[in-house]
Amino acid sequence: MPTTKTFHYNSIDAAGRKSKGTVEAPNEAAATQTLRQRGEVPLEVTEAGQGLNRDLKIPGLGGRTTLKDLAVFSRQFATMTASGMSLLRSLAILEEQTSSPPLRKALGEVRTDVSGGVSLSASMAKHEKVFPRLMIAMVRAGETGGMIDRALEQIADSLEKDTALRGKIKGALTYPAIVLSFTFVLIAAVLIFIVPIFEAMFKSLGGQLPAITQFLVDASHNMWWIGPLIIILLVGGTAAYKHQARTSADFRLAVDKLKVRAPVFGSLFQKLAMSRFSRNLGLLLNVGVPVMQALAVVGETTGNEVINVAMKDIQAAVRDGQPMSSAMRHHKIFPTMVTQMVEVGEESGQISQMLDKVADFYDREVDSAAESLTASIEPIMVLVMGAVVGGMVVCLYLPMFTIYQNIQSN
Repeated sequence: MPTTKTFHYNSIDAAGRKSKGTVEAPNEAAATQTLRQRGEVPLEVTEAGQGLNRDLKIPGLGGRTTLKDLAVFSRQFATMTASGMSLLRSLAILEEQTSSPPLRKALGEVRTDVSGGVSLSASMAKHEKVFPRLMIAMVRAGETGGMIDRALEQIADSLEKDTALRGKIKGALTYPAIVLSFTFVLIAAVLIFIVPIFEAMFKSLGGQLPAITQFLVDASHNMWWIGPLIIILLVGGTAAYKHQARTSADFRLAVDKLKVRAPVFGSLFQKLAMSRFSRNLGLLLNVGVPVMQALAVVGETTGNEVINVAMKDIQAAVRDGQPMSSAMRHHKIFPTMVTQMVEVGEESGQISQMLDKVADFYDREVDSAAESLTASIEPIMVLVMGAVVGGMVVCLYLPMFTIYQNIQSN
């Protein structure tokens, strides 16, 4: 007999009354099914004792709508609409339920528009900073085909997988970022506190300092302006990079080309781009979005300008009657396996299913690449840190040999 666990839940019934409590079930899916059998719509189901796994929310720093917020919103919205709850009541509950201020404000305006006769997709399109174009296109297709709950379920699946992929990438990059930060702090501490002590000792003993040691001494004397200058350059460079990335397509294209060609991280970035491309295009085609519109949306939602440029060329080719797979072969960003799977999908009439399989494959590839990257970066970062610290120690002790020789000669 399977072991039962305790789950905390928040739910709402058909009359709109909210309730919360605990339920015993083998897993989260079973707990959700139990609530639905009671006639309740589960809004949130979490295992007891998992509170430490929740994201920390710091007052004043939670004003941004994240992919996780949108995934939770889509999942809850789909559950409510599938249970027969009206659109306006679902939006009102979601507006009250969400913890993201921008999302709450947008939902309030969407609810007002919908109550005035505007379609859900058209009202969401007014808030493109909150709702991604992919979500808006799929909601529009769901409205047209009368399957809005199915479209919302697939949006939630896509956002949850994208969130998981981003988490793996961040996890792979966290260790080197921490080590580099600690290395810079250590260098600054040596220059500020240790080098002056050695300098005073060298002056008392006399002798000429080697050039490399003199460089450290000069750097220590000028840390009062070198440190702030480095901080200003980092902050200014980051702001300039974000501005260029936001306003210049040519700059984004150049950066994304460098990303996919990078010696260590390039393969990971390409696999991540292929996963998003395949997943998003498969979802759009699966819910009935026209091919030309799907290609335009995918180009802007993959997060890679190389793919965006390729999508424009592929759109033109498809408009002229060419197969999508043959147009994809002209762009090196698409591996042979991807183009062949798309070609098989075109021939069999199951292109969305083939794209889903490609996305699943690259999800696993990203997972494996992130793990191997973390394992290979750790010893490299340790060696870099050891070389930096060891080099500074050698530079500080190098004058000792000259001073010792002078003492012996005297």
